Amino acid sequence: MKQIFLPFVILLALVLASCSGTAATAPTSDIYVSQNLPADYEGALAVRNQLALGTIELNQTDLAISIEQAQTLVPLWQALRSTQQSGGTAQAEVSALLTQIESAMTPEQLQAIVNMKLLQTDMQEWATANGITLGSGGGTPGQGSGMSAEARATKQAAEGITTSSSGGSGSNLTSALIDAVIASLRARIP
Repeated sequence: MKQIFLPFVILLALVLASCSGTAATAPTSDIYVSQNLPADYEGALAVRNQLALGTIELNQTDLAISIEQAQTLVPLWQALRSTQQSGGTAQAEVSALLTQIESAMTPEQLQAIVNMKLLQTDMQEWATANGITLGSGGGTPGQGSGMSAEARATKQAAEGITTSSSGGSGSNLTSALIDAVIASLRARIP
């Protein structure tokens, strides 16, 4: 009996270990597919970044996010930001948040973002224009070092400057962009 039981327990343990490793692992790439925003053109931003940068750009137009939309969107963007910080979020949760963000926007706003055809270079230009430094660590003196990410983004948005003191990966740029969209939306709420 021990000879049959031991291999069974080992096999069961291996199966459970392999399943648990994939259930809570953060995705390595943004695999969300939008019904509204294409990401299949050359150099296209991931949908989450199209939504973030597009929202910031919309706020400079007559299709700006309304107060009511901002009140709905701020907690959704904060939840999305939390998924990045936790590092152990299922893609289904991220996809659900992105779907909710899209559904809080009007068809005209989404079409305007589609028409922007946002590229990786647009995000890099936005980062440069907003003083975002990546890879150096330490941040920019006087721009919110030592503050919470939320407080720093609010302060920097008020001053028109956004920095990220994290490492140089694209996810850090995405985090800075999400912080900026949250600050931008909060600024719309009286």
